[in-house]
Formats: sequence, C-alpha cells, structure tokens
Amino acid sequence: MRVTVIGAGVAGLACAVELAERGASVEVLERNATLDGAGCSWFAGGMLAPWCERVSAPPHIVALGDEGFAWWAERYPAMVRRGTLVLAHGRDVGELKQFARRTEHYDWLDSEGIAALEPDLAGRFEHGLYFKEEAHIDPRAALAALAERLRALGGAIRFGTEAGQLRARDGEQVIDCTGLGARAVLTDLRGVKGEMLHLQAPDVTLTRTVRVLHPRTPVYVVPRGGGRYMIGATMIESDQASRISARAMLELLGAAYALHPAFGEAEIVEIGTGVRPAFPDNLPRLTRRNGTLYVNGLFRHGFLAAPALARRAAAFVLEGREDPEVMH
Repeated sequence: MRVTVIGAGVAGLACAVELAERGASVEVLERNATLDGAGCSWFAGGMLAPWCERVSAPPHIVALGDEGFAWWAERYPAMVRRGTLVLAHGRDVGELKQFARRTEHYDWLDSEGIAALEPDLAGRFEHGLYFKEEAHIDPRAALAALAERLRALGGAIRFGTEAGQLRARDGEQVIDCTGLGARAVLTDLRGVKGEMLHLQAPDVTLTRTVRVLHPRTPVYVVPRGGGRYMIGATMIESDQASRISARAMLELLGAAYALHPAFGEAEIVEIGTGVRPAFPDNLPRLTRRNGTLYVNGLFRHGFLAAPALARRAAAFVLEGREDPEVMH
C-alpha cells in the first residue's frame, strides 16, 4: 500500500516509520525546508514520563506511554532511562504530597536518597519522588534518527512541500499529522503554547529529568549532555508561537537558579516557543474524515504517545483494526 504522511513532526515520522516497517510504501510531505522547522516537536522536552503525566491525565495515557519505551529504545538507542526526580522546595512540600496522591510507581526519597541519585543536589531538598521507570530523549536527535530510519526502509521525505487538501487516490492512504494545521477539518482543536530555554551550564551535573513543583510555575530540567540543559514550563492557552514573554523568562531562570545556584552562571544558548495541538479533553485521537486519517491532539504527550498512536494508525490503515479508546 502507498501511504502519504503529511507533517514531519514526531507524530508524522513515527507513523511513517511504523508503516514502512510493516511493508508500506511511504512518503512524508513537510511544508518547512528542514526538520528544525517541524513545529512544536523541535521545542519539546522529550520526556517519556507516563506516571508523572498521570497526575493530570487518565490511565490510558499511561498505557499509551508505557508502550513507547521499547519502541524508542529500538529506534533511538540513545534514550536515557534513569527515571524522573520530582522535587519541591520546603515551602511547597504540600505540592509534592498532592502530586504523590494522584499517581503511582514512585519511591519517596529523603535528602540522602536525593543526594545519592544526584550528588549536585545534596543538601538542597528534604523530600522527593523518584519515578525510576521513566526516561527522556533528545527530541531533535530522535527526529533525525526517525528520518534516517525511514530513508533506510525506502521511504522519502519531501521538504518544502505544501500538501493542501490532499485526497487519497485508489490504493493510497493519506495520514494527516499537521497539528493545528488541520484545524479547518478538526474544528475543536486549540493551541497550547509552551516556552523553553537551553542553558549551557558546565558547573551543573544532572543525569535525569528533574521536575520542580510550584503552585504557580512548575518547571522541568532535562539534561541534553555536554553540560547543556533544557528548561521548560509554561502552558499558555494561545495559538500564537510568539516570542517568549519576559515574565516566563524570569520564572524559568528563577526556577533553574533555585534548583542549583550554578545555573545563575549559565549561558543562554537558545530561547524557543512551540504551540501544541489539543482537543478539549487534552487527549490524542485518530479521526477518519473524507478518506484521510488524522493523528492529532497530542497536547504535551507528543514523544510519549506518538509510538502507540503510530502503531494504532498503522493497524487501522493496513488491517482495518480500530482501537475505540483513541478512534473518534
């Protein structure tokens, strides 16, 4: 079967690779000139953290995310599975307890346990939660790895190509993974803006994702290797991928400094924003409209849920199997 996938973000490339591995002839159309223009995937945190996400998402998001570990490990061996460390400063310890009540698969740590995991944080926090089964990946390297795998399987990516209202021809299937670009058809989509910084902090050594809870601005710090860290947080109801606000910049930098003072000497190497597509319930879905299958609404679960959604999209396209939990 011939399949055209529109969009070379994580959803599109995951679908393309899954289909190509199952024997389909796949072509990806991407309107931007390179992968680094592939929408919000380029600015993602890359956290594979289903049990942390369980705090604000239903159980089936955990199930979808849990599928992704083996999928990513096979296709992107650089995945780092060292867990997630969730912390709160003394005045915010109530946030930590509330977080714990709404999820599972964690261990409580005292200050010695935190120091054993991350020596650079020794003496800075009294309590923490450790989700040892979680992982993180570098989104940009992972996108490049998926693109390379697709090419190795005989698939192609055509950059700088506007798909428009592409219609499937006989013997062909179209899968639309364009996020907010599909809003003319999926009219209940909305945008949720995220903002992030990349800091070069050679005097900080963290080996796993660290989340710092706060009643107003919880943040996450994801190591990228070589002393570089991604700091991300905000979720703003906005369709505009405008520049980061001054307040968001101050909050991100302040949270990083409060986590470790050496971040105060870090070099800011990149500032970015991305607008993620979300349905009213914040859950992803597969939608069949006019011969096109839409894979959309990944919200903040892009790299987490994309493998499972790709598997279900491939099963529907090639075998006609539907998963009622994600089909709409």
